[in-house]
Amino acid sequence: MTYTPVAYNPYDFANRRHIGPSPAEMEAMLKAVGVPSLDALIDETVPKSIRQNTPLSWAPLAEHELLAKMREVGSKNKVMTSLIGQGYYGTVTPPAIQRNILENPAWYTAYTPYQPEIAQGRLEALLNYQTMVADLTGLPVANASLLDEATAAAEAMTMAERSAKSKARAFFVDRFCHPQTIAVIRTRAEPLGIEIIEDKIENLDATKVFGAIFQYPGSYGHVRDFTDQIAALHDAKALAIVATDLLALCMLKEPGAMGADIAIGSAQRFGVPMGYGGPHAAFMSCRDDLKRAMPGRIVGVSIDSRGNKAYRLSLQTREQHIRREKATSNVCTAQALLAVMASMYAVFHGPQGLRAIAERVHFGTNRLARALKAAGAKVSPAAFFDTITVEVGVGQAGILAAARQEGLNFRKIGNDRVGISLDETTDEQVLTRILRAFGIEGVPPHRAQLGFPETMVRTSDYLTHPVFHMNRAESEMMRYMRRLSDRDLALDRAMIPLGSCTMKLNAAAEMMPITWPEFGSLHPFAPADQALGYKEAIDDLAAKLCEITGYDAMSMQPNSGAQGEYAGLLTIQAYHKARGDTQRTICLIPTSAHGTNPASAQMVGMQVVVVKTAPNGDIDVEDFRAKAAAAGDRLAACMITYPSTHGVFEETVREVCQITHDHGGQVYIDGANMNALVGLVKPGKIGGDVSHLNLHKTFAIPHGGGGPGMGPIGVGAHLAPYLPGDPRETEGGAVSAAPYGSASILLISWAYCLMMGGEGLTQATRVAILNANYIAARLAGSYPILFMGNKGRVAHECILDTRPFAEAGVTVDDIAKRLIDNGFHAPTMSWPVSGTLMVEPTESETKAEIDRFITALLAIREEIRAVEAGEISAEDSPLRHAPHTVNDLVAEWDRKYSREAGCFPPGAFRVDKYWPPVGRVDNVYGDRNLICTCPPVESYAEAAE
Repeated sequence: MTYTPVAYNPYDFANRRHIGPSPAEMEAMLKAVGVPSLDALIDETVPKSIRQNTPLSWAPLAEHELLAKMREVGSKNKVMTSLIGQGYYGTVTPPAIQRNILENPAWYTAYTPYQPEIAQGRLEALLNYQTMVADLTGLPVANASLLDEATAAAEAMTMAERSAKSKARAFFVDRFCHPQTIAVIRTRAEPLGIEIIEDKIENLDATKVFGAIFQYPGSYGHVRDFTDQIAALHDAKALAIVATDLLALCMLKEPGAMGADIAIGSAQRFGVPMGYGGPHAAFMSCRDDLKRAMPGRIVGVSIDSRGNKAYRLSLQTREQHIRREKATSNVCTAQALLAVMASMYAVFHGPQGLRAIAERVHFGTNRLARALKAAGAKVSPAAFFDTITVEVGVGQAGILAAARQEGLNFRKIGNDRVGISLDETTDEQVLTRILRAFGIEGVPPHRAQLGFPETMVRTSDYLTHPVFHMNRAESEMMRYMRRLSDRDLALDRAMIPLGSCTMKLNAAAEMMPITWPEFGSLHPFAPADQALGYKEAIDDLAAKLCEITGYDAMSMQPNSGAQGEYAGLLTIQAYHKARGDTQRTICLIPTSAHGTNPASAQMVGMQVVVVKTAPNGDIDVEDFRAKAAAAGDRLAACMITYPSTHGVFEETVREVCQITHDHGGQVYIDGANMNALVGLVKPGKIGGDVSHLNLHKTFAIPHGGGGPGMGPIGVGAHLAPYLPGDPRETEGGAVSAAPYGSASILLISWAYCLMMGGEGLTQATRVAILNANYIAARLAGSYPILFMGNKGRVAHECILDTRPFAEAGVTVDDIAKRLIDNGFHAPTMSWPVSGTLMVEPTESETKAEIDRFITALLAIREEIRAVEAGEISAEDSPLRHAPHTVNDLVAEWDRKYSREAGCFPPGAFRVDKYWPPVGRVDNVYGDRNLICTCPPVESYAEAAE
């Protein structure tokens, strides 16, 4: 007998691990869709006129091969003890937090908490974060995180401009702010016509500015009290911003006590690795009367349908989609995962532990300063917290080299000084090595002696809420983190079918390297020869993304999709300016565009002209043509999304691009829907000049409950010279604090590309389109599919029109909340069309999970029919009472449907059912009674009564 080996390859990551449906399941799905093959479906869906001719070139790696390659590449990075400071510090991530938060898919695969009933765990953790920031900065309201310290500073500047009563158009920047912060502020200010005055604080003329920002402690170590400067600003009706350090504030007088209006900074040193620049959670806090002008997300406290306390996002959440170009910011995301880590670090250590760490850092710095002064060195400043500057004259290069010999990185300042910043990881051995680099043996004894005046000592309490005083035994911490994650619904439990958000598999092998020290422990401004591994990874990822998109160059700096939009438009603007076309300020944007598009255009000083949408959901080409002609030589750009936000491959995309080019404009193609293009269509070859790529969508970086993300931009060769510059330079258009944004998570997308291979990436796109069309075909008789292509196909997502049900009193909210009872996160609600659901299944969902989702929606449709037929009113139906909690199950039952029907609808698991911790959240109550910090424990008891 001839033995026949199996053809199955267990190491084929793309087809065995990443892509959900098996070949046999795909056959069944294609039959339901009504096409003979996957090739035939793609031919009916994607216009042949835009299809690429050459396949993506590289072969895949198996998971074990990938990890071996990552080890090899990581070994090319040189991990030194970083003493560079400048906003980035060594920190100790408590292993309990690393394992239970950062490495836990229950936390890193969750989506933004727009459905609060299934996000109560991370909302509580983010409320802890806001409370921590508000307490430490001494200001009453904080947001749930921003992208990095430099962009938080830029956001604070524009917030001050909107809020200050001063009519001045200038903004003062303390010259002791971090250079990268100054660079990003300058980038943000220029298109808005804001004059930047960078100077010593002694030269501040408060009458000439609408606001000012001070660094505390300063970039070179200075600890100064800004009370007088802030009072002068207030007298001139201007606002004061303090960029500060949370660890320092455990010892130093808080910004609120100086009268500051806004405080910003980074929570990186609260247990989040440097990661060559990120991701890290920035923070912002402000006076109570400024809270409605604050950008980003704010977690608030409301009540649910039973009157119990419930958390939700408040105020500005997704305001771009409502206010568009009038939005206060284009911020569409946050750094939720990192904010959760930082908040848990504060819970883990408590106020006493944080104070002890701060004292250890400060007294170590004092010992170092005393030793250097005793040896005759000139050390400044006179008052410091953790950073000192040493004048070394012509010996600078020698000192820096001696430090490197000791495995240390000092900060090079000018040509005659070095900066040294100590941190939580600095021990006796490190102090000894630092002094040895200066030729000094031994360290002076520890002395609890302050390096700043006693008038600067913090006297107020902080972190008084009981959550920061819980028993910090690891068993208790582990259980607290588990309790919170159990309240949430993330990808580790169920499909999250969000249109435009591409919630796909985040493979474990892709995630592992980011916590390795050779990637996690690098400072973003470490010498280039110490980061050769990062260079290799980033260069190769950029080359692969260029091949995928058809662009010629990539900037990896933007650290979110919104930042990518902003950076792309700045690049276009710089190109026009270099050609003398300063009059080009008009940006054409279809009504169907992402809400961040008009907000981004406004931020770069462009005038938004809205283009109509045709009845079939496509761009109205004639309206586009007329408005392009009317703009003429004032046309700067158009912003389109492809495939369209309506989930269709528009046949006219080349025509729209050509019209724009005919009038001298540039075409910005939003990369939000790239999951329908990879391997099939190159945006740079169909008329695009620039696109941003949401690596946290198409390229497998997990959403992390609302961040981190990365939004690199690809551009044609003509735009390459105008890409964002180095943030260490004050000129050059930097958009983020670090040269490569949140560099450590670029490794995830690189690993994804390496394991999928070119062929696997293309198959992923094809299956994403199959899964969406399968859902559309199965649901078409029950829910109207709002937009479809000329051949009746959708792209990788489809829009279910639920507006007809409003006549019976059933809302899109009712359907979304009822899906929770089935164990699903709702699709994207009411966007891009109000009253609809936009569904995107992605390629990594199995047929069984997609069928479960379809079963749930079909059962919901039957419940709607019962309402339509008058068998039950909408108010009395399970739709209106959804989601059902365990409280509902065990409480007295007086409803007009059974417990079984309410709590165990078709599609829901019986044994492994997800129970939301709260009933439907009252949004109106939450906005009327805005509480943005941890409420006192008594209030929970009151709610229970």
